[in-house]
Amino acid sequence: MNGNKAITKRDTDFAKWYTDVVTAAKLARYSNVKGCIIYEPNGTAIWERIQSIMDQKFKETGHRNIQMPMLIPEGLLRKEGELVKGFAPEVAWVTHGGDKKLDERLCIRPTSETLFSDYYHEIVRSYKDLPLKYNQWCNVMRWEKEARPFLRGREFFWQEGHTVHATKEEAEEETQKMLDVYKNFFEEYLAIPVLCGRKTEKEKFAGAEYTLTIEALMYNGVSLQSGTSHYFGQRFSKAYDIKFVTKDNTFDYAYQTSWGTSNRMIGAIIMVHGDDRGLVLPPKIAPIQVIIIKATNDEQTSILADKIKNELSNANIFTTIDETDKTFGYKLAEAEVNGIPIRIEIGKRELQENKITITRRDTLEKNHLSLDQDITSHINKMLDDIQNNLYQKAKLRKEKMTYHVKTLKEIEKIMDTQPGFIYAPWCGNTECELKMKEIKGLKSRCIVEENTQETCPVCGKKSKYIVVWGIQY
Repeated sequence: MNGNKAITKRDTDFAKWYTDVVTAAKLARYSNVKGCIIYEPNGTAIWERIQSIMDQKFKETGHRNIQMPMLIPEGLLRKEGELVKGFAPEVAWVTHGGDKKLDERLCIRPTSETLFSDYYHEIVRSYKDLPLKYNQWCNVMRWEKEARPFLRGREFFWQEGHTVHATKEEAEEETQKMLDVYKNFFEEYLAIPVLCGRKTEKEKFAGAEYTLTIEALMYNGVSLQSGTSHYFGQRFSKAYDIKFVTKDNTFDYAYQTSWGTSNRMIGAIIMVHGDDRGLVLPPKIAPIQVIIIKATNDEQTSILADKIKNELSNANIFTTIDETDKTFGYKLAEAEVNGIPIRIEIGKRELQENKITITRRDTLEKNHLSLDQDITSHINKMLDDIQNNLYQKAKLRKEKMTYHVKTLKEIEKIMDTQPGFIYAPWCGNTECELKMKEIKGLKSRCIVEENTQETCPVCGKKSKYIVVWGIQY
């Protein structure tokens, strides 16, 4: 069986192509729990790689991991009015413990600001306690109407950072710093260029003073909000009474932030790098970077395969040998659909000619390498080349689908042909923002700069900002 025959052409039906890739690469599947997804071993392995790298980056910036309860009492959730209002339609409630009705409903966490704020109320006493910089890896539940693997689901995996500071300046610095961490991770590890900016008041996180965001552009021109960092100021500290003694021996309310990304990063990898043959993984986050496939199972071939595997593994290159009882052709197709960056083939011809055949997944280019050469150096260079090539291809496509416009007519023409990132002036009024949404669901992605030299394409009044607009997942 050739695994890629079941995959719809990407340019024919992008949504079907996406589902086909997720299925063919065995990343995820729908469960019998409506709206909830099973993350299969291949998908979970990618998430584990992402998690291990990001976790190290968080620790390098002084954050420590913590685990909060999954359940939030209703009274605690309602202490900060904007948050509960923003999440109310998506909240799932626990009403019974066993057969007994609970005195107070418990919310299954959609996010954890309330729990962290309650915790900080208990432990923060002095400026000497600050800052507190914590991160949590967990699952959350939001009662979404539709489920799409890695993009939307009622239960999904993510990380959420929550920090508390003694000053406004320190908290705002944290907000920007963590957005920069996300940007670096997307571009350096996921090979996905991103756009950075501030959300409009309408689109910011419920309860935040402001929200910073990174936005990625998928192959089809649709935007994906990929990571957000929120500055809360003293909103939550006043609601939850998080006060501390300052250096001047007075009382003040603490300043807070939160920031988060989720497993929709895997969706971004699929939709930015995947092709008609399946998944294409950037080497830096690939659970398997090199797969060795033997054309025969004779002793000589197996000895060489083991030797190469050990050499590469000792150089910290994630390498495996496909020892499954499948045909050689099936193994090649499976390696392709699973997006493994490099495939090494060993057979009788290779043994006779003292060489190996190497195929790179991004270009499907084959070449031969003599066994007398330094295999490790060659593979390391190829992995770097693949990582860079994927980023440059994604960057060129993003640039191709980035538009700078001034009129509604230009915007409508773009949306009728090839959507993407649309830079346009905006007056700052929510009415005009909502009017833009009438153009095929166009929404503000982020504010990228202040601008008073242009006019709003909706109302004709003087602009305040340049905003990037797009349709979203």
